Amino acid sequence: MTELKNQILNGTIQVFNKKGIKFTMDDLAKNLGMSKKTIYTVFSDKNELFLAMVDYLFDGIKEAQAEIIKSEKLSLKEKIKGVLNVMPSGYMDIDFRQLYLLKDKYPKIYSQVEIRLENGWEDTFALLEKGKRDGVIRDVEIPIVKLMFEASLEQFFQRDILIKNDITYQEALNEVVEILMNGISN
Repeated sequence: MTELKNQILNGTIQVFNKKGIKFTMDDLAKNLGMSKKTIYTVFSDKNELFLAMVDYLFDGIKEAQAEIIKSEKLSLKEKIKGVLNVMPSGYMDIDFRQLYLLKDKYPKIYSQVEIRLENGWEDTFALLEKGKRDGVIRDVEIPIVKLMFEASLEQFFQRDILIKNDITYQEALNEVVEILMNGISN
């Protein structure tokens, strides 16, 4: 069942990239080459599929962050920057700019995005604390760094500012991390 679930979630990413948030379950079934009935054995409706998609994407980000933290090839500063800026290679084609549509059309799903943005910061906090101890970053209030980072991402997800300015999500994320890192670097 897990393999089928992952297959459907990966197919959802593909369809989302082609049609945005307005894709149908028919679109997904066609893309996957399977019946809607099969999809509905795993996900009862599009809302459940989207909720699972949010967790799937954030879990992928957390896995990529763990790899960066474990890396022996990266300096501490590179790890901090990498953890904040991580985007798994399989996510590069996802148009995250479309997520601003969630807030009004799918508030429960948007709420899940907010929850995932606000939680799971323990490893990043530990890395930032180590950066402070080692003198890689100056003595900043880490909750403020978190707040600034979260607020930036939430604005990307609440408004169409990236689309209006023809900025990709990855470009925007890179810019936010550059601003944060250059503002806290020794």
